Amino acid sequence: MVGAVDKHLALIGFMGAGKTTIGRELAQLTNRPFVDTDEEIERRFGPIGELFERGEPEFRRIEEQVVAEALAGPTGVVALGGGAVLSKTTRERLVRTAFVACVRVDPDTAWSRVGDSGRPLARDRNQFGKLFDERAPLYDEVSDAAGDDPEGVLLAALGISHEGEVPEGAVIADEHVAALHEPPAGTSRHLVPSGEAAKTLAVVERLWSELDIGRDGWIVGFGGGSTTDVAGFVAATYLRGVRWAAVPTTLVGMVDAAIGGKTGINTGDGKNLAGAFHFPERVVVDRSFLETLADEERRAGMSEVVKTGLLAGEELWSLPEEEMIRACAAFKAGVVLSDPYERGGRRAILNLGHTFAHALEAGSGYELRHGDAVALGLLAALRLSGRTTDVVEDVLAPQPVRVDRNRAWDALLRDKKGALNLVLLGDEGGYVTQVPEADVRRALDELIAD
Repeated sequence: MVGAVDKHLALIGFMGAGKTTIGRELAQLTNRPFVDTDEEIERRFGPIGELFERGEPEFRRIEEQVVAEALAGPTGVVALGGGAVLSKTTRERLVRTAFVACVRVDPDTAWSRVGDSGRPLARDRNQFGKLFDERAPLYDEVSDAAGDDPEGVLLAALGISHEGEVPEGAVIADEHVAALHEPPAGTSRHLVPSGEAAKTLAVVERLWSELDIGRDGWIVGFGGGSTTDVAGFVAATYLRGVRWAAVPTTLVGMVDAAIGGKTGINTGDGKNLAGAFHFPERVVVDRSFLETLADEERRAGMSEVVKTGLLAGEELWSLPEEEMIRACAAFKAGVVLSDPYERGGRRAILNLGHTFAHALEAGSGYELRHGDAVALGLLAALRLSGRTTDVVEDVLAPQPVRVDRNRAWDALLRDKKGALNLVLLGDEGGYVTQVPEADVRRALDELIAD
């Protein structure tokens, strides 16, 4: 179980840290229910100040009960009161049922926020500081990560880090990237071809035969999206599943492909038709790898950035590179946590433009770069949505490509399994709807050069 994929996302921290504000935004971004235990206590039992007048032990008993009920409910976002971790029972429940993020705050900032609030434990500055020091070790004991804002919590919840340590294991590396950058240290190294050529059953069978790790071993995928796809698929299937980490070296990988647990390989009938959901326990993002990235690969990565920005309703493509990568990764993490296994929920919106992209890739015999195909797919999706294509044309400048029309159309039908449901873009973001076959065929034809 990775991060908050199948667990509650619980926020702990000292009073005044901003847990409620961050929690509400996280709930919106992950489409999960939100419970603020302090608010729930007041709704059901009355003002916290009055409860404290009856004695703190009675308040803590009620608090423990309310937290237990929240953690026993549907998987959601739970913001706990600052003293909730005083209960050993609550701490044990958090460890079992939640990914716990500590929202950090320094005592002076906390006091400036709550010193005049009338809270029963925020009336004396010296006592306030002592309370802060007493609780800090308990927050450290329970928390899986720390976060200062919703983006930071979302990234931590899927194990995405810019400074994380790469576990030692069997390293599956793109042969081209390995010639440019030293792969992570590992117990063994296994090179795979660059790009889609890595995502074949023949490569997977070779890797299965080469690997020599136990059930407690790790696989590390080092390269672009195709490399992490095949590394994750091998991790999902070797010994019925071993842990793995992704070290993406391309912009596509950092903002999209290495995030979310979708792993797979291609077949003669289509892209990613053999695959599994197997979440990496760590995704280590190091922007220094982008220094050797070819211009065409960077442009391909920007296709996923534009897609994410369109879905988020924000011009993420205009941000400085570090902020852009962080924002895109966090947005995808939020969508993934709302529907980890794509069971008919919100995660489907991440396929904006991808039905057409996968069809074009198949029609080209997988010689068309994924990002270039996505750029064209976004054109088609926006046209069918009745929306302007200016952003795609200005930022990505896609041009029609020469591919086998019939093979592309056949691949599109397989990708949709016979039903022409597409992701389109509306005022509130992406949505899935059925589109007439003639309109879909026309939109695809407009992407293909004569």
